[in-house]
Amino acid sequence: MSGGESIELSRDCAAVAIPAGHVTVLTKGTTGVVTQALGGSYTLMTPSGLFRIDGRDGDAIGREVGPAPAAKTAPVGEFNEDVIWDQMKACFDPEIPVNIVDLGLVYSVSVEKREDGGRKVGVKMTLTAPGCGMGEIIRQDVVNRVASVPGVDEVNVELVFDPPWNQGMMTEAARLQLGLL
Repeated sequence: MSGGESIELSRDCAAVAIPAGHVTVLTKGTTGVVTQALGGSYTLMTPSGLFRIDGRDGDAIGREVGPAPAAKTAPVGEFNEDVIWDQMKACFDPEIPVNIVDLGLVYSVSVEKREDGGRKVGVKMTLTAPGCGMGEIIRQDVVNRVASVPGVDEVNVELVFDPPWNQGMMTEAARLQLGLL
């Protein structure tokens, strides 16, 4: 997490309003503070609210431009489900500096081998609050990251709210990081 340093947008850039989840454009000259730089995106606090900026627009806020989505390469060796979990650990709620796996938002992962040799991955996950406007943004981030795993040809991420998420679902490390221990 970084914070404190005021920045000014050097150009217009797309952003997602937090927590509403709607896409907007922040105009050149908008000022703010980067409150989080995790998972390939930035969270920016401005006088008009909190916004998520994709890493590809990092230059607009004077930060490093995030990497382009990695090209898939052919799977090497045996397929390992741990790679899927590792990819999901790069997904963050833009308001919380802990990945969604350690937050306890991912309930299950299923992997089916298809006849063509590829794999179909199903993920059941939740959100910290059912009405979170960022839900679709976080869900799509999981789809994109899991789809980048070599050997994965299809991804379905289902948002579920039973059981409801609670802080007890977080890992001990996440609770420690958030000062809840």
